[in-house]
Amino acid sequence: RIPFVVHGRSSQSDQDYSWVDVNNQRSFRRATEFLLDLGHRRIALINGLEDMDFARRRRAGFLAAYDGHDVQPDPVLMRSAEMTEYYGHHETAKMLQTDNPPTAILASSLISGLGVRRAIEEAGLTMGQDVSVIVHDDMLSYLTEPKEVPLFTATRSSVREAGQISADLLMKLVDNPTTEPEHILLEAELVVGRSTGPAPK
Repeated sequence: RIPFVVHGRSSQSDQDYSWVDVNNQRSFRRATEFLLDLGHRRIALINGLEDMDFARRRRAGFLAAYDGHDVQPDPVLMRSAEMTEYYGHHETAKMLQTDNPPTAILASSLISGLGVRRAIEEAGLTMGQDVSVIVHDDMLSYLTEPKEVPLFTATRSSVREAGQISADLLMKLVDNPTTEPEHILLEAELVVGRSTGPAPK
């Protein structure tokens, strides 16, 4: 009977409750379509743990982007684990050493994206030219880029804004416990930076 609001949501729960979430499926579909429009056909997904709702929705968006295209996603290029810098680096390094490496990588976290960038540079390649990269950016203050043109192309959604909206929603429930549950779905912005470009020929 304690009022609560969830940041995110659970597809596996039948209970109706108040939540604030990002439209993860649409944002990752849009990001993948952006890469396909740039001519990329070997696109890797470095996702979060897929027992979590947001990661499942991001994979669904990634796969849905291929509808109507003359290419299918390669399951070998789809990875899932805890979103750390090491994970981004390790998985990217392994994929770049294969005979048919990706020309673009979509990472579920800016943190993982930093590892992706490090692996690309260690391979003697240039991000945005040899390998394009898109990350999801929660706009954490300690990772904010001061430059007008950001390094990473990103699906950007402020976790701070989501927290403020969640707090306002919670206060409404505290003031009136009989209020019907509310569902707020936020859209992520696709911000184009220097990490993406046409697929290399």
